[in-house]
Amino acid sequence: MTIKINKEKCIGCGLCSSVCEEVFEMKDDMKAHVKSQKNIPCTKEAITSCPTEAISK
Repeated sequence: MTIKINKEKCIGCGLCSSVCEEVFEMKDDMKAHVKSQKNIPCTKEAITSCPTEAISK
């Protein structure tokens, strides 16, 4: 399954990248981006932690 970020829902809080920096990163547009499609335990935590539910799998 592919990890996706809805850019319209993303508020750029950075929580996903702080929880799972191996998979998510913040870029110059102040939005979260997927840098790796690794399915590691922190991925699920980042998805469930997103306050706007912008991340899906």
